[in-house]
Amino acid sequence: MSIFEITKTDSQSNARTGLLRTAHGTIKTPVFMPVGTKGAVKGILPAQLVEAGSQIILANTFHMLLRPGVEIVEKAGGLHKLMAWNRPILTDSGGFQIFSLSSINSITDDGTEFASPYDGAKIKLDAAIATNIQNRLGADIIMCFDQCPAFDAPQKEQEKAVERTIKWAKICKNSHSNEKQLLFGIVQGQTDENLRKTCAKELIKIGFPGYALGGLSVGEGTEGMLKTVRFAAPLLPVDKPRYLMGVGTPADIIQAVQAGIDMFDCVMPTRNGRNALAFTEKGAIRLRNAAFADDFTPVDANCGCVCCKTFSKSAIRHFFNTGEMLGPIMLALHNIVFYHNLMDKIRQNIENDTFNSWAEQALESPAYARKEISA
Repeated sequence: MSIFEITKTDSQSNARTGLLRTAHGTIKTPVFMPVGTKGAVKGILPAQLVEAGSQIILANTFHMLLRPGVEIVEKAGGLHKLMAWNRPILTDSGGFQIFSLSSINSITDDGTEFASPYDGAKIKLDAAIATNIQNRLGADIIMCFDQCPAFDAPQKEQEKAVERTIKWAKICKNSHSNEKQLLFGIVQGQTDENLRKTCAKELIKIGFPGYALGGLSVGEGTEGMLKTVRFAAPLLPVDKPRYLMGVGTPADIIQAVQAGIDMFDCVMPTRNGRNALAFTEKGAIRLRNAAFADDFTPVDANCGCVCCKTFSKSAIRHFFNTGEMLGPIMLALHNIVFYHNLMDKIRQNIENDTFNSWAEQALESPAYARKEISA
C-alpha cells in the first residue's frame, strides 16, 4: 500500500484530495495542521483538538530541544506520550530558526550555532543532529534541515541557501534512522523561479516520500508568495504529498490548493484568536471592539464549536477586557474549527468536481476574502 494515494483530482485546477498514511493514522488531504510549538497547541486540550477535527498537529524541534530536552521526551515515552496525542505529529527541523532567530545564530556550510534564548548556552544544530533529534522525538513526519534566507537577501545569499539546503538534505536522508517516520525534503529559493527549479530538481534526485515549499510568507507579500507556489508546486512529484510551510490566510489556502498543495500549517488561527480576532462566515471580527459590548449573539451563528454554542460576543469581549484566559482559549479553538471546516469544504468540493467554481465564489465572500489579516 502506497504512503500517499490521490483519491480525486479537480478537472479545472491542480487541486486534489488524497490519503497520507502515517504510523499514527491516515490523514485526509488537503489538511490544515494546528501548531503546537512547545509541545502543546496553546490552551487547547488534545480532546478538544480531536473534537474540532484536527488530524495532525505540529511541534517545533528547536524549542523541544531547548525545553524540556530530547532526553526528557524519550523518558516520557516519546512526543506522542508527552503531548497526549495519539494521532499523527509533524516536527520541523529547526531550520526556520536560522531565519527567525538570525540575531542569535551564526551559519556556515556545516550548520548553525545558536545562543539559547533562555540562558545563552551555545547550541549546535546541523543536518545530522536535527535528523537525529527528530528520530528520537518520534514524530510521524519529520523535515530536512534547510536554510530559509530573508526574502530581500542578496542573490548570492539566496543561491548559497539553496546550495546548503540541497547539501543538508542529502545528509538528512543518510542520517535518517527511524523507518516509522516520513522524512520530507524542503524546496527553498524564495521567489526566484530558477532557484526553486534547481532546488526541486536536486531534492527529487535524492528522493523523499514528500516535499515542502519553504521560505515563503516571510515578507515577500501575498502576490509574490502565490506566484511562487503556482510555479513551484507543479515541479514536485504528482504522486507525493506537497506541503506549504507556514501559510496562511483562508484565501492563501484556497489558492494554494488550486495550485496543487496538500498540507498547510500556520499559527494564524490560534495567534489571532489569542489576540481577540475571530474568523467567521461574515468575515473576521475583533472582539475587543466596543460594538460587541451588548451583542449577545454567538461569535458565528453557523458554527457549532463550544465557543459559539456556549458564549456570546459580549461574554468573549468581557473575558478579553478583564484578562480572563477563557477568552483567548475560546477564540483560538473557534478559529481552529473554522479552518478545519474550510478544509472540509475544500475536500468536499474537490470530490464533487466543483472546487474551482466554488473557490472563485469563496474568494469573493466575506469569510475568505482576498486580504491581509493580522491580529
